[in-house]
Amino acid sequence: MTSDEFSPARYEASEDDAGVRLDRFLASRIETQSRVRLQELIRAGHVVRLTAGRDAEASTDPSAKVCLGDTFEVTTPPAEDYAVEGEAIELNVVYEDASLIVIDKPAGLVVHPGAGNPNGTLVNALIAHCGDSLSGIGGVTRPGIVHRLDKNTSGLMVVAKTDKAHRSLSAQFADHGRTGALRREYLALVWGEPQPTSGRIEARIARHPGSRIKMAVVRNGGREAATIYATERVFRLGNVESQSAATGKWNKTATLSVLRCTLETGRTHQVRVHLAHIGVPLVGDSVYGAGFRTKALALPDEAARKFACAERQALHALGLRFEHPSSRKVLSFESPLPEDIAQLCNALERFDAKLSKN
Repeated sequence: MTSDEFSPARYEASEDDAGVRLDRFLASRIETQSRVRLQELIRAGHVVRLTAGRDAEASTDPSAKVCLGDTFEVTTPPAEDYAVEGEAIELNVVYEDASLIVIDKPAGLVVHPGAGNPNGTLVNALIAHCGDSLSGIGGVTRPGIVHRLDKNTSGLMVVAKTDKAHRSLSAQFADHGRTGALRREYLALVWGEPQPTSGRIEARIARHPGSRIKMAVVRNGGREAATIYATERVFRLGNVESQSAATGKWNKTATLSVLRCTLETGRTHQVRVHLAHIGVPLVGDSVYGAGFRTKALALPDEAARKFACAERQALHALGLRFEHPSSRKVLSFESPLPEDIAQLCNALERFDAKLSKN
């Protein structure tokens, strides 16, 4: 970042700008700053009104009206350092340029530092990886997280490196692809077979009343949420028999399905909550599919049983598409299945093929 980026820049109001709020006027001229950031600059005295016949004075009211002939001088101070330290954590970078970075997040990596995870997060890794290529987002040198994946969900994420990119990507994710190019696809391995085998789940989601770590489908309140799903593969392991050490009962059948899910909204735990709501919770989901844990003992392979009993839901963000904030080119990415989910699916395929021969 050069010192020229902090030199004052001047913007003159035209006849069409007369009567427009100052923050809106500047936002129409300065693409690299969000309107919220411009409001902060105005209130901090970094915007000076230069009008013929009048003394220059700071304009500290974002709602002040612009007049024909006004010229505003804007000084952008250097971005403040982010309070989070960078850490040398290996990242699988799928794409990167001056505006953004796309990474393939492994399961187990937390996105944001928090009370239980003060370090070792994706944000720590991005600060170290991106270094000086991060510019001020909201006046702070930090990676711009526009969407999240749960700790134990793997797959594609895009992160902004500039305020302009952050503003554009945030708007696209808020729109959820209704009017733009954005598309988010997940692959899910679930217990059971959904009926119908493809469809749209529309059910509002809110914080679970009895658990601070869970979300729940609610009739009233909450936030609207919609997920489209399609069944790609069904494994009916009808000849498997295994005794559960926990209950002493015998599991004689096990059916699993591979689903492709597309998000129309982006609520916390959305795919996990919606699939559990229709009776097909994710394999390995200890929060929303705990009642299915004993079925893991009926799976036909040690690797499969190990995965299904682990604290890792079989959910992978395999597809991501969006419009580049600067070039307006539509970028599309696809991630291969991670090794753990791939091994589980391969074990099911082998057993299914064996049953077909008998």
